[in-house]
Amino acid sequence: MTNATDFIAGLPKAELHLHIEGSLEPELMFALAGRNRVAIPFDSVEAVRAAYSFSKLQDFLNIYYAGADVLRVEQDFYDLADAYFARAAADGVVHSEIFFDPQTHTDRGIPFQVVADGLLAAMRDAETRHGVSSKLILCFLRHLDEDAALATLTAAEPWLDRITGVGLDSSELGHPPEKFARVFDAAGALGLKRVAHAGEEGPPDYVWQALDLLHIDRLDHGNRSLEDPALVQRLAQSGMTLTVCPLSNLKLCVVGDMIDHPLDHMLASGLRATVNSDDPAYFGGYVADNYRAVAAARGLSRDQIVQLARNSFTGSFLDDATIAAHLARLDAYVEAQ
Repeated sequence: MTNATDFIAGLPKAELHLHIEGSLEPELMFALAGRNRVAIPFDSVEAVRAAYSFSKLQDFLNIYYAGADVLRVEQDFYDLADAYFARAAADGVVHSEIFFDPQTHTDRGIPFQVVADGLLAAMRDAETRHGVSSKLILCFLRHLDEDAALATLTAAEPWLDRITGVGLDSSELGHPPEKFARVFDAAGALGLKRVAHAGEEGPPDYVWQALDLLHIDRLDHGNRSLEDPALVQRLAQSGMTLTVCPLSNLKLCVVGDMIDHPLDHMLASGLRATVNSDDPAYFGGYVADNYRAVAAARGLSRDQIVQLARNSFTGSFLDDATIAAHLARLDAYVEAQ
């Protein structure tokens, strides 16, 4: 029987919660800073890694936005995504639905086209080179106002045939989902899928708002939903997918120790939980690292690990036939082990 490390690495899986800017490794940050002659507040790769000792979401975001400043031209965004897809493929990812934060770049004077075209080119090449399909999800920054989000949605219109959905990220506390009801309604009217970060640092009420006011198709994080039994029942009965990020939860102190992670309780409660890497360059691991960390700490069975992978496909925005093909490939892999 294949050992757990190799089994997880080879297990076909989708990744549904990945911020592409959060895959900017320190080495690439330094390379792009030099190429673009951008000053960064660190004098070495080691200094960057030392700065990754943060304890809450806002501390992380401060470093995240500073790092993103090195991304200036289309090739930078291509290189960023290309590096992610290579790592994802090595982790058994066959489909990825990636977030990008256009406001992080347009507010610095980088045209939307530069960002989108660089990412889309890398996505096309990833399918050819690695066999990894992908979809693109435009996220609104919730610490900014809704008018800024509406302007971003308007700016995205020429690319909406290549953008699958919209999301909501950045600082959660103090920025409830209800703040973005109009832009999410507008996105839905355009036929876009809708997802939102809720219940990571924010209370269960933020999850209720995401469901009832933003009409989300998928819930990002959602850990604090477990505090509300009625909410858990709602999520389970509706088949809502939760994109859970174990190493992120540990790094941002959502859980104090991986042994306390609630992932298996989510599964036992009938929730369609998945495993994802969130911002892997900052949180200490890509998707297989997340599977391995939570599986070891929580003593997950092979059946539970496979269920998480199954959930990643059934919770994706792929069409039914493609999902069925991926599930058949997953079953064949498990049978062969």
